[in-house]
Amino acid sequence: MRIVQQVCVFLSSSSGTPEHVRAIQELGTELARRKLSLVYGGAHRGLMGVLADATLAAGGRATGVIPKALVELEVAHRGLTELHVVDTMHQRKAMMFTLADAFVVAPGGFGTLEEAFEILTGLQLGYHAKPVVFLEVEEFWRPMVAFLDHAVATGVLQARVRSMFRTASTAGAALDLLST
Repeated sequence: MRIVQQVCVFLSSSSGTPEHVRAIQELGTELARRKLSLVYGGAHRGLMGVLADATLAAGGRATGVIPKALVELEVAHRGLTELHVVDTMHQRKAMMFTLADAFVVAPGGFGTLEEAFEILTGLQLGYHAKPVVFLEVEEFWRPMVAFLDHAVATGVLQARVRSMFRTASTAGAALDLLST
């Protein structure tokens, strides 16, 4: 069994759907209930803010990592347990990776995809063995999984890549998968 204490969650700084909000609130509450610390992008808005607020409201720890430029735009969450301010987006990703024992990928856009694929690329190349779970809310990741299956079928992606991540439909199931 893998020991997981800090979970990095990649997710949107936009609001998503009401079901996304509900699932993210559940994730924050479940992180706190399990005494798992949250590591995330440090913003107060959108699903990112929902997650941090839910984690903190349930008595959990929330660590944000945010570039200085976003702090200056007043995007940073000021109520976190810890807030690390870095110079660049690359430094943000590197610090989140270093702090995390595992990753949950929740609904998000370009930034979320970029973060997730960088982590998956690291797994593929053997740079780390940290678990990755995609939180499947309203079948959000289904088209991406279909794309990856297509990439395997057409020979541009190795079949073993499909076993490097898992999907879960609830927060509890996602967190369970991180330690197995």
